[in-house]
Amino acid sequence: MEVNASILISVGIAAIIVRSMRQFLDLPTRMPHLNRLLGYFWVPGLLLYLFSLLIQWKTDRLDEIYTLLLMVMVVLVLVRVQDYRPARTILLAVVPYVAYSAIELLSGSLSNSFLREYKGLFSNSQGFAIIWLVTFVLIARKQKKQLEAERVRREAEEKERREIAAQNAVLERMVAERTSSLTLQTEELQHALEELRTTQAQLIQSEKMASLGELTAGIAHEIQNPLNFVTNFSDVSAELVMELEEEQQRPERDQELEAELLADLKQNLQKITHHGQRAASIVRGMLEHSRASTGERQPTDLNVLADEYLRLAYHGLRAKDKSFNATLTTDFASPLPKIEAVAQDLGRVLLNLFTNAFYAVQKRKEQGETGYAPTVRVATRALPGGGVEVRVHDNGTGIPETVRQKIFQPFFTTKPTGEGTGLGLSLSYDIVTKGHAGTLAVETEEGQGTEFIVTLPG
Repeated sequence: MEVNASILISVGIAAIIVRSMRQFLDLPTRMPHLNRLLGYFWVPGLLLYLFSLLIQWKTDRLDEIYTLLLMVMVVLVLVRVQDYRPARTILLAVVPYVAYSAIELLSGSLSNSFLREYKGLFSNSQGFAIIWLVTFVLIARKQKKQLEAERVRREAEEKERREIAAQNAVLERMVAERTSSLTLQTEELQHALEELRTTQAQLIQSEKMASLGELTAGIAHEIQNPLNFVTNFSDVSAELVMELEEEQQRPERDQELEAELLADLKQNLQKITHHGQRAASIVRGMLEHSRASTGERQPTDLNVLADEYLRLAYHGLRAKDKSFNATLTTDFASPLPKIEAVAQDLGRVLLNLFTNAFYAVQKRKEQGETGYAPTVRVATRALPGGGVEVRVHDNGTGIPETVRQKIFQPFFTTKPTGEGTGLGLSLSYDIVTKGHAGTLAVETEEGQGTEFIVTLPG
């Protein structure tokens, strides 16, 4: 071999090794500074070659020295990047071969006879080091592929996360816009609901005042009777007072006559008080009917309530139509247990049922049916399980089958325009079912009559 010329071949092999190591360890990205330093891998070889020429050093081990230096440089690089798992594996692969090369070079330099003597051992050691090197290089390549696959997977996951985040941002924006829209719609609906409630309250009050208007003539008739009694008993009482004064002025007073006159006067005053309270009760009922309900429950006698509103409704209709007459029959259970109820609201229910009954018999009478006698019947009874039942029956026109399911719907009415709001039965149904946990049912036959049945718990 030409003196030291083999080192040039070693430099070429070193170039391949350095290039492969750069790619395998991704040094341009992982260690840019170290990557630049590896670019000078040829400098030690050149210096050794020039040095050997300078001192006329003729040896065939110059390439081995350069290879060992290169391997040491590789080990140093691997130590710097040992946090990278394939680099640690390559480091394990290279160290035994570097150790073998160093021992073999040192032994050959000191004594060629020693190297020849243990040539078999060195050959076996070299074979083992090469096998070890190749094995761990393959392992390192497998590790790199796994890490690369993991990196690709992580990048895919990261990309997917970014896409999901972007989609979430879009969805959140859409949800925020939708929420804002729904909030605005909710506010508009709430405002509309408040307006509807206000309108409903106004309609209910209008219905109450309309029914109060229908009662006005009946109330006037009912008040007139007690007022007539008050006037009559007042006149009689005044005459009794005059007789008593005359008797007291006589020289001989009749004590028995005076006592009789005072007893009659006391009885008249009691009757005046009774009928005055009766008139006050009627006025108080009218005022309660016109006011908004307080919802306070009190023990209520339905017999008294039904009788009072039946007469008020009848006389109210008679005041508008003098030709109208109807037979009123009552069948009030006695005794009837009082129930906890809002008398004002139940009075409104009964008034509505009585008014409808009189309207039905009046319409049937207007048809000119021969032998027809308008009749409205009211009956009460105590229920076996507790509670009270009120039945309002009329022999009027009845309710057609086509509209029977609609009579409790708000604003539904069979009366001509201007004669009904369509709220009477609807409000009555709510008062009985929702306000008092009772039931309001109807039994009817078209052309024969109708009966409304109110049941209230005890």
